[in-house]
Amino acid sequence: MDALAGLLEGSRARGAFLSCGLLTPPWSVRVEDGAPLKVVAVIRGEAWVRTDRMPARRLGVGDVAIFRGPQPYIVADGPATAPQIVVQPGQGLTAPDGANLCDTMSLGLRRWGTDLDGETMLVSGTYETPGAVSSRLLRTLPHVVVLDRDELDSRLLDMLVEEAAKDLPAQTVVLDRLLDLLLSAALRAWFARQQAPVWYHAYGDPLIGKALSLLENDPAHPWTVVVLAETVGMSRAGLARRFTELVGEPPMAYLTSWRLSLAADLLADTDCTVESIARRVGYGSAFALSAAFKRHFGVSPRDFRLGNVAPMAPTA
Repeated sequence: MDALAGLLEGSRARGAFLSCGLLTPPWSVRVEDGAPLKVVAVIRGEAWVRTDRMPARRLGVGDVAIFRGPQPYIVADGPATAPQIVVQPGQGLTAPDGANLCDTMSLGLRRWGTDLDGETMLVSGTYETPGAVSSRLLRTLPHVVVLDRDELDSRLLDMLVEEAAKDLPAQTVVLDRLLDLLLSAALRAWFARQQAPVWYHAYGDPLIGKALSLLENDPAHPWTVVVLAETVGMSRAGLARRFTELVGEPPMAYLTSWRLSLAADLLADTDCTVESIARRVGYGSAFALSAAFKRHFGVSPRDFRLGNVAPMAPTA
């Protein structure tokens, strides 16, 4: 498995919220749903996206934006249009003053907005639960990724829009898989621009790439820098220096992050006990894992599994 495949492997839409927005200017939507990841594509018209940390950027037909939560962001008809609609947790729609807009803006199956013939059509897919997206992927992404239309196969968007209008058996499963496919294609294009994180390119180094594979394939092993260095054929100091240079953090810090990312995915995807997960990812007890998990993500394994609180995604 290559590095990108490994990064995307843990991301699976599960009953993702998919909708088409049909809007006529002026319009502006502030998204405050706290979802870990959302994909937005322009099907017709144009849109501008902006965050508190990024100036407004225009999206044309076929362009795709990927937003990493939980920070809010705005999608609007222009770079300065004030928000008129707020997307709340659970994908409810309100006015800025809190008035409910769900009924007034409903336009039918998976459609919402101001006008069925709206000048702008957006399709969006929301990964609503933390477990649907691997925590490692979230740490990798900036707050916004924008892909131009010529970087993606337009047929993916066509299929997504077509299927969003259907109400057939297993339709949610079909939509989930199409959303996963669009996300994977978009991120592959983004990585191809050489905008991947520093550690991604470390896999190309014959020794550090081997070290990364050892840590990732056997996280439960009692690794130390000395043992890892001996296994890959480097000195302790040489491994520590080069690993940090290429990956961006020391070997044991990377291992801790990797172990906790795996634990998060296992909590979301399995019914394994915290004790058994602790052993699988290299912690001696459920208590040790719980303490490290809470320190790293800001929530306990129990709350993460129950979905009571979304974990903090450390800044990439």
